[in-house]
Amino acid sequence: MSLDVFSSHRNVERIALDPQRAAVIVVDMINEFCKPGGKMVLPGYETLVPPQLAVIEAARKAGAPVIWVHDSHRKNMRRDREFLKRTPHCEAGTWAVEIIDDLGARDDEIHVDKHRYSSFFQTDLDVTLKDMMVDQVIVFGVVTNICVRSTVHDAFFNGYEVVVPHDCCAATGPREQESTLYDISTHFGIVTDAKSVVAALSKGGVIENMDIAA
Repeated sequence: MSLDVFSSHRNVERIALDPQRAAVIVVDMINEFCKPGGKMVLPGYETLVPPQLAVIEAARKAGAPVIWVHDSHRKNMRRDREFLKRTPHCEAGTWAVEIIDDLGARDDEIHVDKHRYSSFFQTDLDVTLKDMMVDQVIVFGVVTNICVRSTVHDAFFNGYEVVVPHDCCAATGPREQESTLYDISTHFGIVTDAKSVVAALSKGGVIENMDIAA
C-alpha cells in the first residue's frame, strides 16, 4: 500500500542517541500480561526478551537509566476507568504487577506505577526524567497499540525525542502492530530495531526512521 497523502507530508528524521540524555522506558513487561496465570496474557512475549535484554544491558553499560513501568490498580475502587473497558487486572501489591524475572529488573533502578494506559499520565515519570536531564526516551514493551502507544504520545507531547525498537514490542495482533508503528514513525518518533539502538548506545551514531508499510 502506498503512503497515504496526509502522512506523506513528513520530514526525514534522525536521532543521535546520547546516553547522558537518554533513558530506556520498559512498559508493562509484567506477569499479568506475560506469564501463565496472568489475567490478560499476550502470547509470544518470549520473543521480545532477547532484544529487550540487549537494549537494557547496552543502556546500563552506557550509563543511561532504565525505568520500569508497572500497570497497577488499587483494590476496592468505586470505579476504575480502565475497568469500564477492560477485565479487572493488575491488582496493586500482587504477583501480577511484578516485572517478569526474565528481564532482571533491579531494585536500584527506577520503578513507576501507572493507573492508566500512559506511563506519563498523573505519574512522576516526567519530573523524574527532567530531574535526570533526559530528553530522549527509548520506549518498548506491551502492548504496542495501547500502553506503549499512549506512552509514546505523551512523551512526544512533553517534548521528548522518542525511539521505539519494533522488535522489543508486541501488539494485540499483526494489524495493530503495523498500524501503530506506522503512526509512531510518521507522527510521533522514530521506529527502528534493537540492534540499531544497541549500536547507538554503545558506539554512537545516528538512528534513522524505518519505513513502515502504510
